Amino acid sequence: MAKQTGIIKLKGTIGGISFYKTTDGHLAREKGGVDASRIANDPAFQRTRENGSEFGRAGKGGKVLRNAIRVLLQNAKDKRVVSRLTKDLVAIVKTDTTNDRGLRTLQDGNLNLLEGFEFNLNGKLGATLFAAFTKAFDRASGDATLNIAAFSPTVRVAAPTGTTHFKVVMGASELDFVNETSTFENDETAILPYTVADTAPIALTASLAANSTLPVVQVLGIEFYQEVNGQMYELKNGTYNALAAITIDTP
Repeated sequence: MAKQTGIIKLKGTIGGISFYKTTDGHLAREKGGVDASRIANDPAFQRTRENGSEFGRAGKGGKVLRNAIRVLLQNAKDKRVVSRLTKDLVAIVKTDTTNDRGLRTLQDGNLNLLEGFEFNLNGKLGATLFAAFTKAFDRASGDATLNIAAFSPTVRVAAPTGTTHFKVVMGASELDFVNETSTFENDETAILPYTVADTAPIALTASLAANSTLPVVQVLGIEFYQEVNGQMYELKNGTYNALAAITIDTP
């Protein structure tokens, strides 16, 4: 793999060399590889087909999750969240001890491994919010709750330079990996002043279907704002907003 350094950046294939753009810049590589029909049919590539099947299943599962929490994710994500999430979901698929290799699934794997996943490495929740919180999901009622006692934002929140206000957001989603569907509910605080002595206690609730038989993920995040002439603007377009999976509950 080579990096394009010239003034003119190429895309496409010329003389067996493929030129393409990635988050790492404009790259080039020699075209090659095994014929697709051979991979699909040759017994020698059985393991490859199995790995590809499970990778594809993890990729689809990642899309289900991202779509489910899109309302919050669009305000707090990094450029590599798709690949990072897929990598973790592939690892979860491999923990499935029920199905044969190549047929393993997310719902039969250890989804608890996803707890703590940070959707934005530019602003990790674990390095941003230092106020203690309690969280819970009641499968019987379908309620996901979050509680934070009153705290001093300047002490308990590591805000980026320029912050004047912030808000805490929480969401919960049922994930149906088989049918590639989901449901989602969320709750949030008002936009709060960052320099206030102490916040009021925070209590957020997101209500899903009672007695769900699907995996549920609960996410927590914090978003930063700057007030200018009475108007609130997302600080640096949300670059440092945090969002993480704090609860994974399976039936």
